[in-house]
Amino acid sequence: MSGPASVQASRWRISPRLRLLGVYLGLSLLMYLALRDAPLREIWNSLGQLRPWQIGLILLLNATVIVWMSLRWWVIVRAHHPRVPFLPLIGYRLSAFAVSYFTPGPQVGGEPMQVLYLHRNHGVTSARGTAAVIMDKLLETLSGFILLCLGLAATLRLGLLSNYGPVPRVAGLLLAAILLWPLLHLVLLYRSRHPISWVLRRARPVMGTPQWARLIIISEHMASAFTRQRLPWLLAALAFSVMALVGMGLEYFLMASFLNVHLTAAQTVAGLTAGVLAFLLPLPGGLGALEASQVLVLSAFGVPASVAISITLLMRGRDLLNGGLGLLLAGRVLKR
Repeated sequence: MSGPASVQASRWRISPRLRLLGVYLGLSLLMYLALRDAPLREIWNSLGQLRPWQIGLILLLNATVIVWMSLRWWVIVRAHHPRVPFLPLIGYRLSAFAVSYFTPGPQVGGEPMQVLYLHRNHGVTSARGTAAVIMDKLLETLSGFILLCLGLAATLRLGLLSNYGPVPRVAGLLLAAILLWPLLHLVLLYRSRHPISWVLRRARPVMGTPQWARLIIISEHMASAFTRQRLPWLLAALAFSVMALVGMGLEYFLMASFLNVHLTAAQTVAGLTAGVLAFLLPLPGGLGALEASQVLVLSAFGVPASVAISITLLMRGRDLLNGGLGLLLAGRVLKR
């Protein structure tokens, strides 16, 4: 149906390129607000000592981490759909990362796009695709729990929280307890218990049974069957998740070492954990929180603020590259 309403709607339709430009302009403004009082000359001198092969090595290691994360998801999908190829899933994950990174929230929001890719390009049902994404997200969050536990142990060992009293320790333990949920969820799924479905069924008198709720209930039951019937595949996916976590730690260590900051294993874990926690805040890409977390933690190790921000800018450059590529890929699929 065409008419004045459709013509008016088309006038307000924004092209993907303009949306992408708007995202980067907004991020540039936020980046300026976060760095306007930073020692820019010292930061420039710090970044200027990087050599091309060092930047290339960081990008190569980052690509390896993305591959391992994609392998984790692919193993889960391939357990029921062996004909789904691996390489396209790398692009799908980048698109999902871009949506999560550039929108407010704790690094979530791109998961429906992963389901959409599987359904539209490979004929995977929405329920089966949602079940695969649920399992992938549970394993990803479980890796975050492992990192948080290691980071909390490292900060206690280094005495970083000794000057702030018991409050940070209690907050860290509470956060660890919250992030323990993925492990408990996996155990419950293995024992044929479905906590999300239970909550949705109890909420029926209030909200009824919308289509999205039925989809989640069916998907959770499929994920439960996966944990029991495809346990070797689940363990393989968990192994790739741990490998990605190790790769992230090595990448952070190399970024620091290339800027003449030589961290111990405990310091590396503490710095990486602080950066991951910054992304849990409801800010696009944890903007501002990431910079503050690195300055706070690395300054405790005697690292100048300019160098700490330089490490942050390396992380930002990596994420913007991944996110920009992901947005371009996402724009293509949404046009279809």
